Amino acid sequence: MADFNNLSQSDKSRIIEMAWEDRTPFDAIEFQFGLTEDETIELMRTEMKRSSFKMWRERVSGRDTKHRKKRKEDVKRFVSPNQY
Repeated sequence: MADFNNLSQSDKSRIIEMAWEDRTPFDAIEFQFGLTEDETIELMRTEMKRSSFKMWRERVSGRDTKHRKKRKEDVKRFVSPNQY
């Protein structure tokens, strides 16, 4: 089990927000926060209500946009140019 005590509450909140976003790959979370896909799933499991976690897992399982290897090759960015 990963130790999430070194993450601030705002970091945890941002990771959860990114994980809920359909177009944000797990690679972006790892790049920004150093959490692997498995660690992100673990964080979601510990920080969310069971029913919310279950709903999220069903949504993201197999979703092409959440996994860089499954994305279209022409998509090479983590964030929208309009985001910042």
